[in-house]
Amino acid sequence: MKIFLTTIMLAASTLFSTVMAQNKIMLTNYTYASGQTAIGKVVLPNAATAGLKFKLVGESAKNFKIDKNNNLTVSKALATQNQPQWHDVVIEANTGAGTIRDTLRVVKDNFIRNQVIAHRGAWKNTGATENSIASLQHAIKLGCAGSEFDVHMSADSVLFIHHDPEVEQVSIEKTAAADLVKLKLSNGENLPTLEAYLQEGIKQNKTRLILEIKPSVISKERSLALAQKVVEMVSQYKAQGWVDYISFDYDILKKVLALDPYAKVAYLNGDKTPAELARDKMFGFDYHFKVLQKNENWLKEAHQHNLTVNAWTVNDDALMDWLLANKADFITTNEPEKLLQKVKQPK
Repeated sequence: MKIFLTTIMLAASTLFSTVMAQNKIMLTNYTYASGQTAIGKVVLPNAATAGLKFKLVGESAKNFKIDKNNNLTVSKALATQNQPQWHDVVIEANTGAGTIRDTLRVVKDNFIRNQVIAHRGAWKNTGATENSIASLQHAIKLGCAGSEFDVHMSADSVLFIHHDPEVEQVSIEKTAAADLVKLKLSNGENLPTLEAYLQEGIKQNKTRLILEIKPSVISKERSLALAQKVVEMVSQYKAQGWVDYISFDYDILKKVLALDPYAKVAYLNGDKTPAELARDKMFGFDYHFKVLQKNENWLKEAHQHNLTVNAWTVNDDALMDWLLANKADFITTNEPEKLLQKVKQPK
């Protein structure tokens, strides 16, 4: 009976999330560059868009515009300012089903453009615990392009940050959130939630948040429910401008794209060619370095398909040098300090 009820609840959650995604105003891009006014197109996915018009509401109309093609732009005066780091834009659309209004957050693109992704944050050489809030803060302070972290779902559907499915032999998926929040990391922090991690990450606009959705060890249904919960929370905190998604489960990534067709997603497992990823509208791949050593042509092919190239988990000097020489866009490492020295002082 318990399994049956759980299945019903997950199915209801899937239906609710899909309906919500179909009735939410989105942007094809959530950032704008210094001195440039273009942001992205305003869209209502899965809706009849012929003749659909969007308008800015309230204060948003003073500094932003939506043209006849539904492209959102920021004023030149605002585009040249460094502060604030982001702006909330209120957009409204009148549809056959009524009026829809959403608040979207557009971020000033001061994101760092080096190749360094701190694996589970910057922890190895900082004294922080991996996947802790402190490890994220250290990655930001170091100047990493991205900080990677892993998300699981508790028995009662609360999202937690941890690499393994268990914390000190406590199963995250089989334990209630009220008990999980009592667990301590080695640096004294409580086991962090995704909510707390996002709240910390969006305080800045230098380091992107590389969110890995961990497949459920219980069922595919829970994996997809986790993907839905993650996308909902990223939307709730208006963090689309900060977050990239990665996963070993291809179905999880396809679910993310079904909910947010403009999300940046990259595949981890290493069994898809660049052409296959491009066909499914992936942003790129994030493969183990041995996969790329075996398939060197994939680095070039990925760029031909406008995909990004990332490799994990690279701590060796020679491997870092090889990937940099072969134009890898990103390298995920437990040694961000070492890689930062290489990209700041190239040979």
